[in-house]
This record gives sequence, structure tokens and C-alpha cells, in this order.
Amino acid sequence: MTTDRPIPDTLVRRSPWPEGVSRPLGSPIQPSVVFISESPDQLDDQYGGAVEGYTYSREGHPNADVLARKIDALEGAPEAGGGGLIVGSGMAAVSAVLMGLLRAGDHVLGGSQLYGRSLRLMREDLPRFGITASLADPTDTESFARAITPQTRLILVELVSNPILRVADIEGIARLARDRGILLAIDATFSTPRAFRPFDYGADIVIHSVTKLLSGHSDVTLGYVATRDPAHRKAIYDFAVTTGLTPSPFDCWLAERGLMTFHLRYDRAEENARALADHLATLPGLRRVVYPLRPDHPDHNRAVAILGKRGGNMVSFELMGGRNAANTLVRAMPNLAFAPTLGDIGTTLSHPASTSHRGMTPEQRAANGLSEGFFRVSVGVEDIELLKQEFTAGIAAATGISD
Repeated sequence: MTTDRPIPDTLVRRSPWPEGVSRPLGSPIQPSVVFISESPDQLDDQYGGAVEGYTYSREGHPNADVLARKIDALEGAPEAGGGGLIVGSGMAAVSAVLMGLLRAGDHVLGGSQLYGRSLRLMREDLPRFGITASLADPTDTESFARAITPQTRLILVELVSNPILRVADIEGIARLARDRGILLAIDATFSTPRAFRPFDYGADIVIHSVTKLLSGHSDVTLGYVATRDPAHRKAIYDFAVTTGLTPSPFDCWLAERGLMTFHLRYDRAEENARALADHLATLPGLRRVVYPLRPDHPDHNRAVAILGKRGGNMVSFELMGGRNAANTLVRAMPNLAFAPTLGDIGTTLSHPASTSHRGMTPEQRAANGLSEGFFRVSVGVEDIELLKQEFTAGIAAATGISD
């Protein structure tokens, strides 16, 4: 069928966004790459800071700012710092901090139990740019003091380390950094602001993988950085914009929605984690169970002093039998996701030797207590009795030992 009706030639003109006296209840998704300015003078005013407005989404967009302000509120981020930044992933946040603030000739000191990719960045990538890096035991402030050099500009630690769940002597390290005039950056992904707010302990920079507990559904890849000093924020921002560490508006929108239930999810998962850790400790076939609030944790007293009753949702354990037992365990629990992630609303099981820390040599993993039988559990919100049953059956199948 044909028609003589003329085809409009004006459809490519952008229509103004409908306005009205009401507003949407949910945050709209704004995927526009660019934003229209009234004139070159107005654009100059925007870039100069005389007026507020967006220009190009790589430099910032509404969905990222809405999400950042919500996390700022959770973290108690200092207003003087200019507010947090959202970037494309947790490692984008770590990279933006280190590359934005450090220069050739600087030295960065990290905790020896950092996330595997953070360790790789420090060991293999920073040296290519003339930035030296070394590691020290975050549970021992004296080891940090010995590792500081005249060129040390920044310290990077995780309060609760990934994946062996050691608890850093954060008060001692913060005091050391302050006394030596060194910036302190804390990756608080594991602890989250529900358990620990780094700015309250003297941190200069706070980092999160929003991908994990904050968004909580394994459908977002984002990172967050906030600073105490606006000059540091600008340096990090400039590096992120220049290198294109841009967050997706859709991911920001999803993360904002996930954040609405963060407190509910975190509290339930934390309750489950403590109960699961205590249950695992009763099962034969395990060499050890690691949970910060258990009395047998090597940093128990420090964990209680800093975290109170907030032990978090992460549990680790070491299975007897090595890699063969590890394979059997995963196959014996098909309803539990074996996936290199954490913070999902459902429980996930991770094997550091084959995932997050596979880039380390066997000797390096052994030095960090990561055997082939070591597993990390990100505990979700399922019924705790179901989780107990699944782990009981899986461990018995893997070790051939049962009650």
C-alpha cells in the first residue's frame, strides 16, 4: 500500500523535553551524550563555574550526580571536598586516585592484602610511569612505618581485606599518615558506610566499588571516589575525564534503585553471615573459618573496637583436599552461584586462587594464606537454614567427611 502523504523533513530536530508542575517520582534516565547551551557565553560560564550545567557526559551527567550525592550522604563526605565522583568501575576509582594524584618519582604504600587487581596495578602498571610501590602488613602499623620512604605520597588500604578478611589497624595507620604528611586512601567496599565511615577515622580519600554491596544485584559496574580536599578531587576528576572512565547513565540509575534497599539487604546478609560462619566452624573437613567478629579471628579485638556488631556479609573458609576438593565442592552446590563477585542479593561463592588472585604466583598466594582450598563467600539474604543445609552437604561431598 502506498500513500501520497508527504514525509516530514523535521523529525531530526530535537523536541524540547515536556515540562509541567509535577515531577517524576523515580529518577529519569538521562542517556544524552551532550547538553545544549544557550550561547558560547553561557558555555564559558558553565566551564568557568559561574552557572551550573552539563556539557558533555564524559565530564558528568545527572544520573551520576544523583547517585554520588546519595552515597555522599551515607559516607558523611565532607562538603568542602566537593562531593563524590562516580566512575565506570571500582578499579576505575582506584586507578583514578593513584594516577590522578601521583607523579613520576612518587612512592605509594599499599596493604599487602589488597584486591588482586589493585595489587597488579601497583606492582606492574605504576612502575611503567615512574611511580614506585611497595606493600606492608595493614594489621601492623610498625611495618607501614618501616616501609615509608621520603618519596611516599599516598597510602592505600582496605579496612577489611579481600579475601582473607583481616582487619587493618586503621587508627594507627591514619595517625602515621597524618604525622608524616601522607595521603590516606581507604577502599571501603567490604565494610560499606553501614559498618565503617573512613572520613571519621582520618581518611583523605574514600573508594568504593559500587558494583558490589551498594548496588547489590550484580547488574551494575561502577565506582565511587570522595575526597576531603577539593584540589585532590579535581586531580582525580581530570584524570577520569581525560581517560574516559565515564559511568553509564543506565548503570547509575540501576545503582540508585539498588541503593534504596541497601540498609535492608546489608542487615539481613550480615545476620546470615554471622550465623553461617558459626555453623561452618562446626563442620568437619575445614581447616579454618574466617569472620571478623568470631573470637578465633586474629584481629577480633580490633574488629569489635572498630566495627562493633557490624561484622559484614563476607565469610571465608579453607577446605581440606586442595583443588580436587574445591572442584567437588562447587559442583556439589549447583544452586549457589560460583562467580567472582560479591555483594549480590543472593549468596555467591568465589575461589581466589582461580579468580581474583590468579595473577599472583603460588608462593605469593601461600604467603597470603590463599591455598587451593580457600573460598570466599558473599552471603546473601536467603533463608539461613537453606544456606546451612547447602554448605553442610557440599563440604561433606568435597571432603568425604560428615558428622
